[in-house]
Amino acid sequence: MTEQVLRYLEQAGMSISVAAVAVIVGGFALAAARYALHFRGLSRSQNFGRFKIELGRALILGLEILILADVIETITVKPTFASLAFLAAIVVIRTAVSWSLTLEIEGRWPWQPPVAEEQGHA
Repeated sequence: MTEQVLRYLEQAGMSISVAAVAVIVGGFALAAARYALHFRGLSRSQNFGRFKIELGRALILGLEILILADVIETITVKPTFASLAFLAAIVVIRTAVSWSLTLEIEGRWPWQPPVAEEQGHA
C-alpha cells in the first residue's frame, strides 16, 4: 500500500514537472506569436518590451510550478538530509530568479506595492 502511494506521488511530481515545462514552452510560443502579430503595428521597443514581459511571466509561473514538483519529489521519493539541502538550494535559486524577473517585468521588487497603489497613497 505504501509503495503504491509513493509511486503515485512520484508520478504526480513528474506530471507537475511536465506541466511546468509545458507552461514555459506555451508561454514562449504565445509571446512569440503575439510579437510576430504586432511586429509592424508597434514600435520595436514597445513590441520587444511586451514580448519580454509575457515571456517573463511564463517563466515565473513555470519556475513556481517546478518548485512544487521538486518539493513533492524530495519529500516523497528520496527523503534524506542531502536531498532536503539540495531542495533548499534549488528553492533559493529559483526564488532569486523569480524576484529578478519580477524586477525586470514590473520595475519593482515583489514585496513592494505596485506603482498605481503608491501614487494613490501620495
